[in-house]
Amino acid sequence: MYLGTLVGMAGPYGMIRQHDIRDWAQRKPACHPYLAHRSTMLRDGFWQLHCELKLAHPPALVLERRVAEDRFYRFIEHTWMAQQLPWAALFFAIGGMPWLVWGIAARVAASVTGHWLVGYFAHNQGPRSWHIEGAGVQGYNVPYCGLITMGEAWHNNHHAFPGSARLGLDAGESDPGWWVLVVLQKLGLVWNLKTPEVLPHRPNLMALH
Repeated sequence: MYLGTLVGMAGPYGMIRQHDIRDWAQRKPACHPYLAHRSTMLRDGFWQLHCELKLAHPPALVLERRVAEDRFYRFIEHTWMAQQLPWAALFFAIGGMPWLVWGIAARVAASVTGHWLVGYFAHNQGPRSWHIEGAGVQGYNVPYCGLITMGEAWHNNHHAFPGSARLGLDAGESDPGWWVLVVLQKLGLVWNLKTPEVLPHRPNLMALH
């Protein structure tokens, strides 16, 4: 969670809310273009990187108690921007201004922009193995980004099985995020990993092959 916060998008609660409200909206028959990435690339990039959508009647998103009351999560949620500062000081001490610029500013800019780019393509074009009947937005796989996105680019699979910790489901779908989770599970640091086989049946999910 700490490393995810260092990406520079938001704190843990902010990331959960961003994901959940987008997921909620995309499952509706009609979805706002902002949440569907259904605009020109230039407009969507401006919206996602520089604007905030405020809904008149947003859904009630309730954090699980064990997450909402976690003292470490609460701390980094309140200080998520400031979490860059210790690393900025370290990089500057090691390599001066070049390390500071590349280690903080360039890294955060590349990470946030890259996250948007994958989201844009993963909701507009690419191969699909699954279709969610009645959903206003479908997910698409972005095969050439599987490794660099830790498996997030298998976004059609994520839309089909949002509760699955494994995103690369078919042969050739590299999923480094899943590989890391398997190692952490063997070390006893994570547990109860879910895959499509153990998730409840979705009556509106249709296989395309």
